[in-house]
Amino acid sequence: MDLAVKLIVLLPLVAAAIAGLLCRVIGDRPAQIVTCAALLIAALLSVFVFVRIGFGPENGKLVVTKLFTWFDSGTLTVDWSLRVDTLTAVMLIVVTVVSSMVHVYSIGYMAGDPGIPRFMAYLSLFTFFMLMLVTADNLVQMFFGWEGVGLASYLLIGFWYDRPSANAAAIKAFVVNRVGDFGFALGIFAVWMLSGSVGFTEIFAKAPDMAKLRIHFLGMDLPALETACLLLFVGAMGKSAQLGLHTWLPDAMEGPTPVSALIHAATMVTAGVFMVCRLSPLFELAPMALQVVTLVGAATAFFAATIGLTQFDIKRVVAYSTCSQLGYMFFAAGVGAYSAAMFHLMTHAFFKALLFLGSGSVIHCLHHEQDMRKMGGVKEKAPQTFYLMWIGTLALAGIGIPLIMGHGIGLAGFHSKDAILESAYGAHSQVGMIAYWLGIAGAFMTAFYSARLMFMTFYGKYRGDHHTWDHAHESPPVILIPLYVLATGAVLSGVVAYAWFVGDGWQQFWGKAIAVKSTAEILHHMHEVPVWVKVLPLVVALAGLALSYLYYVVAPDLPARTVAAFRPLHTFFYNKWYFDELYDAIFVKPALAIGRFFWKKGDGAVIDGLGPDGIATRSMNIAGVLSRFQSGYLYHYAFVMLIGVAGLVTYFMISLR
Repeated sequence: MDLAVKLIVLLPLVAAAIAGLLCRVIGDRPAQIVTCAALLIAALLSVFVFVRIGFGPENGKLVVTKLFTWFDSGTLTVDWSLRVDTLTAVMLIVVTVVSSMVHVYSIGYMAGDPGIPRFMAYLSLFTFFMLMLVTADNLVQMFFGWEGVGLASYLLIGFWYDRPSANAAAIKAFVVNRVGDFGFALGIFAVWMLSGSVGFTEIFAKAPDMAKLRIHFLGMDLPALETACLLLFVGAMGKSAQLGLHTWLPDAMEGPTPVSALIHAATMVTAGVFMVCRLSPLFELAPMALQVVTLVGAATAFFAATIGLTQFDIKRVVAYSTCSQLGYMFFAAGVGAYSAAMFHLMTHAFFKALLFLGSGSVIHCLHHEQDMRKMGGVKEKAPQTFYLMWIGTLALAGIGIPLIMGHGIGLAGFHSKDAILESAYGAHSQVGMIAYWLGIAGAFMTAFYSARLMFMTFYGKYRGDHHTWDHAHESPPVILIPLYVLATGAVLSGVVAYAWFVGDGWQQFWGKAIAVKSTAEILHHMHEVPVWVKVLPLVVALAGLALSYLYYVVAPDLPARTVAAFRPLHTFFYNKWYFDELYDAIFVKPALAIGRFFWKKGDGAVIDGLGPDGIATRSMNIAGVLSRFQSGYLYHYAFVMLIGVAGLVTYFMISLR
């Protein structure tokens, strides 16, 4: 199995190097073949590792493969090792399967683009960094993968570098993530200072002792582990676009659609959730930090859903849906249901990648049109995309039949989202109840805006340019095949994996990959919640679907009337709660003003003015004055000589006294 894990991690890197460095030699098609083949092989090997770790000889065990010592400095030794347990195996499946489908999809979607080898190389490089992150055996190695996906996301979001909007979005994503990464780095420093190690095994063993320590900062006496966990969570907030550090995510839609699917469905944005679950033995000893995780996650789930109600760009609707669903994962982790958080991470990867790639299929069909107000009736031109996107929409809304055959039968989101909401209610805490009710409100809005996307896009009459409509067509098989694979996951992953993740077999499946005590307690309470708690998410989801149908199919004049009746609220949601404007006023404009002041007054006026530029100016002025004496007239030179002689005589007369 060691060889399989090494190949899973290294194959994308090798493919990226071949496609990126030899692109001028091998051309477009070989670059696509190499990268797609590498990811498909990695996906098959990930299935093998998942079966071995989840159900085979290594069931519930931890397998660590040391490759080499990265660096050894004083008391700090960092090995480059591959850590594989159930948590890693789940992420390997998610990352490689979704990434391989995105690679295949890109063959059709990016056809004709002049930078195909570069794009495929970036995709594979991103996948390599994500795999490094999930297989890390210590915090420093995880930080390497963490920063690597940030770099690769910058390259992918700004892939069309000739577009100013893409460049701005790439820079915004990079800068906002650096804010979170600074908190993550401080958290790593804090953990090392408290434990003397950065290796997960050593840190987890010392966690009970770390919980007793306190630190003094600016006159405050703070619990050390709580502070470290809060700093680590700041990193997760940036990478997973939680409330406050979320502003980069919708702008990242400027990248090609396969990038949106890869970054916002299964990989980069889920890194924060994975990190919290990986460090669950620390977080379970930091109850205050977990409350913060719960509240931030619940607020994000609600906040992002309100914005999704009002957007018209098809990709931005799905992007805000991702932001909202990540909030569900975080508040699940916050109440101690780490396995439920990972369950939703896994199922969400399938149906959200399906929705992103399905949106790309619509955009491809309509020749790059993304505004849903200029769509309508597309099911006539793209029937397969229509049915596949309905599968993703119903999975996202959480549609199923509860209380049949134990838990119920339904699409992927039905099982995982309900498990999260039941866990929040079963926590029997104030923050848990806040999370539950905000989650219920979010479930209603999610169903509404997801169905709104479907009705505005595929139903009614076409509202765009007729020339575009005449040339609209279903996507080719190379685009549709990945959609069918992801749709299969959206249908089956929930019902198949429920028992492994949160059902009776969870402890055997997970082993010690996540915090056992808190998970066992919360899952016990989850299964004992009242019937209405289990049924309510489905009820509000069906209500959201029905209301959306009323608004956009039965009475299409209702949306305009509702907007007119609630104009201030709609404007507030449509403008994304004015976070961008607020940050622009608080951070961007003052930073620009300060920079301009130091540039003009400090660097220009003081440093250059008194330094090189000042000396040069004075020299030029003096030279200008002296040059006036070089007139070419003899009487001018005689006059200067006379003045010189008079000066010398005066000097000697004074000095002889």
